[in-house]
Amino acid sequence: LEKPHPAPKRWEETYEVIRKQRETIFAPVDGMGCEQGGRNPKQEGEEEPDKRLSIIVSLMLSSQTKDPVTHQATMNLRNQLPGGLTLEALEAASAEEIDACICKVGFHNTKAKNLKLLAERLRTHHDGDVPGDLPSLLEIVGVGPKMAYLYLQATGQNVGIGVDTHVHRITNRLRWHKKETQTAEQTRLNLESWLPKHLWPSVNKMLVGFGQEICKPVGPRCDLCDVATAKLCPSRRVVVPSPKKK
Repeated sequence: LEKPHPAPKRWEETYEVIRKQRETIFAPVDGMGCEQGGRNPKQEGEEEPDKRLSIIVSLMLSSQTKDPVTHQATMNLRNQLPGGLTLEALEAASAEEIDACICKVGFHNTKAKNLKLLAERLRTHHDGDVPGDLPSLLEIVGVGPKMAYLYLQATGQNVGIGVDTHVHRITNRLRWHKKETQTAEQTRLNLESWLPKHLWPSVNKMLVGFGQEICKPVGPRCDLCDVATAKLCPSRRVVVPSPKKK
């Protein structure tokens, strides 16, 4: 940005209302987000590189795919590849074998090939581990800015905001952008220019869950939304109950 985006009016009040309502909502992202990809209940002693690999794989599978489907595909890789979801297992498996595990995700053929490329790149360029810096992550085929920032947040590096379709949609509905943003990257740059950095790690998951359950892309549940009730959302709709049939 040439100059920082101004902080929206009453954003703190709005943020707090959403945060409190999210505490009462269990959304798919809460049980099946990318952080869950790094947790393997069957291998409590799993090495950190394998956890990092699981997180980036989960993120690569997540584009154009709902969280439950992504989660199941990640578990399929864990359970069906010999040795589980490890770099060695990805290297040994064919693209067809990987595709069979992830066939329910969007663009699964391309993603299977990208996972093979991922394994090759990690082995040849990063000593068999997932890199921990933005430029190196963006050099991985199939990893864009959103995935890279979410990966870094999931591994404890607060360097940016992961903006997906929910964050993009909701922040525009709230008019948190002086001019409606057209891309996720525009949304990210605007948010990072005014949102306090200590909130960066939590804003994605908070808004994603809110978007999955309340502020949906089609048919938003304004009737259940505390932000709408507080008249803090300029896009809120008045929901008129259907007349009861006699």
